[in-house]
Amino acid sequence: MERISWNQYFLAQSHLLSYRSTCTRLAVGATIVRDKRIIAGGYNGSIAGGEHCIDEGCYVIDNHCIRTIHAETNAILQCAKFGVPTNGAEIYVTHFPCLQCCKTIIQAGIKSVYYSEDYKNHPYAMELYQKAGVYVEKVPFNKKSLDLHSQQKISFVQTLLKKLDDVGISETELNSLQNEAKKLFEDLV
Repeated sequence: MERISWNQYFLAQSHLLSYRSTCTRLAVGATIVRDKRIIAGGYNGSIAGGEHCIDEGCYVIDNHCIRTIHAETNAILQCAKFGVPTNGAEIYVTHFPCLQCCKTIIQAGIKSVYYSEDYKNHPYAMELYQKAGVYVEKVPFNKKSLDLHSQQKISFVQTLLKKLDDVGISETELNSLQNEAKKLFEDLV
């Protein structure tokens, strides 16, 4: 088995964290790392003990949910709560940080931002990162990192489809099954 890269490893952590999100608009996860060690993680959701968007709906003002604390901010606040310094750390985020999170990241002394998906990338955020000397890199996430048996599953489905073709399943039905398999594995191939 081939080891995944550090970037993929930490992005996998962020993607797992995003599954805890209570936001109905976009699930985001963030992992803060120093010296190849995870020091904090966060996801977007409401304050501890508060109403969540998945239960009450989003509280949107000016096209922004004001109930939600963003994943990056939650991770940084976790460090503050437990006295863990963020100066010189790196952050791995599922999506490009918003402008407010950009400023929070800079003020927290985080030196590198790695994100896997573009999301309303604000040009001023990039300008601020550059002025502050924060390294920013888009690292597309390989979802195979979360499934250790993805290649075996793909091979198995391909073998089944081949056998169905060999026994004479209709072309229409075979095409339909192939399209379903393609949708199922599109992020993995």
